[in-house]
Amino acid sequence: MPRELTPYDIDILRKLAPECEDLICNGSRTEFRSIIPPVANHYSTDEKDFESRVNRLTDTELEYLIEQMRTGSESVGCIPPFFFSILLDIVTERLSKRAGQELLSIYENDEGCG
Repeated sequence: MPRELTPYDIDILRKLAPECEDLICNGSRTEFRSIIPPVANHYSTDEKDFESRVNRLTDTELEYLIEQMRTGSESVGCIPPFFFSILLDIVTERLSKRAGQELLSIYENDEGCG
């Protein structure tokens, strides 16, 4: 269930992808409705770059994103598996194993891009 990004969401997106200027997906020409998928699919050049970007987040911001994923507001189905694995490792290491397990369950139950 995509959302309209709040000012806080936009701050997080721009923290992860400072080069993001107009919040428009080049492929679909629609506004971004999530944070992590655009970072993974449009701005990260490879796994190491994605990891570096996600590590810019504070634990509070990571927890916020997981809450958005939990409610279905933040899409995870469009994140390629190799990037999701990096996100999962960061969440597990920085937050908790339980948070990592919950994130994995959310990802596995997501219906994908839609």
